[in-house]
Amino acid sequence: MKLFDKRFAFYKQLNAMDCGPTCLRMVARSYGKHYNADTLRQMAGFSKAGVSMLGISDTAEKIGFRTRGVKLTLKQLQGVPVPAILHWNHNHFVVLTAIRRRSVMVADPGKGFITYTAAEFLKHWAAAKDEEGNDTGVALLLEPTPVFYESEGEKEHKLSWSLVSKYLLTARWQLAQVFMAFIITSLLTLIFPFLTQSVVDVGINAQNLQYVVVVLIAQTMLSFSQTFVGFIRSRIMLRISNILNIQILSDFWIKLTRLPVSYFDMHHTGDTLQRIGDHGKIQGFLLGTALSTIFSFFNFIIYAIVLMIYSVELFFVFGIGSIIYFIWVQLFLRIRRKLNYESFHLSAKENNTTLQMIQGMQEIRLNNAEKQKRWEWENIQANVFKLGFKNLNYSQVQSAGATFISSLQGIVISFLVARLVIDGKLTFGAMLAVQYVIGQLSGPIQQWVGFVQSFQDAKISMERLNEIHQLDDEEDRQKSYISQLPENKSIAINNLSFTYPGAGNDPVLEHINLVIPENKVTAIVGVSGSGKTTLVKLLLKIYEQYEGDIRVGGGPTASSGEGENNAGLKFGFISHPYWRSECGAVLQDGYIFNDSIARNIAVRDEEIDYNRLLQSCRIANIHSFIEGLPNGYYTKLGAEGTGISQGQRQRILIARAVYKNPSYLFFDEATNSLDANNEKEIIENLGRFFKGRTVVVVAHRLSTVKNADKIVVLDRGKIVEEGTHQELSDLKGKYYELVKNQLELGN
Repeated sequence: MKLFDKRFAFYKQLNAMDCGPTCLRMVARSYGKHYNADTLRQMAGFSKAGVSMLGISDTAEKIGFRTRGVKLTLKQLQGVPVPAILHWNHNHFVVLTAIRRRSVMVADPGKGFITYTAAEFLKHWAAAKDEEGNDTGVALLLEPTPVFYESEGEKEHKLSWSLVSKYLLTARWQLAQVFMAFIITSLLTLIFPFLTQSVVDVGINAQNLQYVVVVLIAQTMLSFSQTFVGFIRSRIMLRISNILNIQILSDFWIKLTRLPVSYFDMHHTGDTLQRIGDHGKIQGFLLGTALSTIFSFFNFIIYAIVLMIYSVELFFVFGIGSIIYFIWVQLFLRIRRKLNYESFHLSAKENNTTLQMIQGMQEIRLNNAEKQKRWEWENIQANVFKLGFKNLNYSQVQSAGATFISSLQGIVISFLVARLVIDGKLTFGAMLAVQYVIGQLSGPIQQWVGFVQSFQDAKISMERLNEIHQLDDEEDRQKSYISQLPENKSIAINNLSFTYPGAGNDPVLEHINLVIPENKVTAIVGVSGSGKTTLVKLLLKIYEQYEGDIRVGGGPTASSGEGENNAGLKFGFISHPYWRSECGAVLQDGYIFNDSIARNIAVRDEEIDYNRLLQSCRIANIHSFIEGLPNGYYTKLGAEGTGISQGQRQRILIARAVYKNPSYLFFDEATNSLDANNEKEIIENLGRFFKGRTVVVVAHRLSTVKNADKIVVLDRGKIVEEGTHQELSDLKGKYYELVKNQLELGN
């Protein structure tokens, strides 16, 4: 049974794995404080896998709640304070809003308010049994403290159509033409009932065939004019549609490119694809349903006046029937909203699974997981079918009821019209005209129903899009950023610590004090999980929520902890795009585009500098391989580098970084897939290219790091050793162990 409790503020989860933060939003709102979804996501450590109960608890305490995670029976649950957050179906969270002896009410962020019987509730909530054999489930109890009420919360962003309606202003001349076409069409249509009446009452009754022919010719010309105007209107609408589609989607892509890079680590690809589809719904609503509804309202007023001229009684009967029809359809809107959200999340899940099957087919085949992955996809398809069937059931019930109401309305009106003709109050021609007018009035009623449903769909889409547009950009527009580097290109890191968001996460980096000298090669080594890649991503401004200080231009004394470490330009003041334009990077998960080799290397340039292209490929030792291909540099690569080996893929990524000709280079395991011969030659080539550049290399292989000017050893997020290869080897500490065990230097 569905329940809607107006006293409890409800929020829908806008992403596939967003249930935890959304539940906390609802609880906070029920106590009078609003928090944006993204704020709670960041605090809870939101990722593509969602958040944990511990993450929700930690975030709740940060905003002023007292929390306690408990494992309870249903009887014990009846005594807890509500609202509380429940662990649901082993992979979901809901809010407990009320509990009675025989029923339990929950707010499911994926579906809405739902009331369950005790038995149904236990099927979803129960996860284990206690010593006495009673079903138990996990709950997070929350109570506000004075700190919660002292905090101001956040400003609530109301749904705003200005985000998209402003685009209509760019096509106002075309819209004016469409309006004019609609008005002309409406006026032409208005003449038809009077012509029909005159044919019967004047032409036929007076047996004047010539008059009938003239009227029919007039009707033909009117029909031709309507068709011609409609043809022009459709062409104008298509042009407006193209203009808006490009502008709206282009601005969406601009917004995505301004978001922090870490956003894409936390969100499913399917969620972003669904939001692109949401643009189509909004565009269709604005240009299709909304415009046609405006003019259908204009038509309705005109034809309503005409019908009242013929018979006020008929107008009231038609009006009452239409109101009943409209109310009936309205009853299903809440159900449609719920199904729309379910469809969104299921579609996002289907997109992710499909992409995973396509992109991971090689691994699936190598691990004999074909059946398991296919069954996983089939299970999702089964859920799609169930949801489609449920949608069909509601649509059929709605359609059947609407058809019955319309038929009953038509029968009553037909009876009244016949009676008026028999009583001599209407002529036979007027009867035909009235039937035509009523037919024209029924059209707007249908359009209004469609408008309400389309508006609901567009509103849901707007909620999802607003969430993206309300996210903070990577760069604060209120601040000015510097697009110039100091003469000293050294990087000074002072007391740097970093922890991934979320409860229970240990620091990845702790109290890092390091100077990366300019025009030198600094190698960072350590066992897996020691924080090497995270440090590189911090230096590339991918992650920015760190403690401590990073400066560009800090001198050698910056790591000493003394006053001199304040020299240089603070990292946060440097423009993000400018800094990345000065950096070349080869990361472990570098992406190969579905484009030619040349375009994969010269990603940014419209006009490729072929001398630089050839030079970068020679340095990456891939020039001879490319020349041996049938189309050379114009050979098209598949998405993710299909058709080339992992070593060739890495060499293309190295060539891409070299082609950029940057001041800084960051290599994260850039040569780990190369054979010894290729690696030797590339390292020699890079050694010459590194001169005059500040380089950071993360690697395990001795051949990659031994010639570095400075080697930094990380262990469990801390710097344990610094020095050259010879100095650290003589020290026989952590570096010596890495060399001996991983790089096979020998005993």
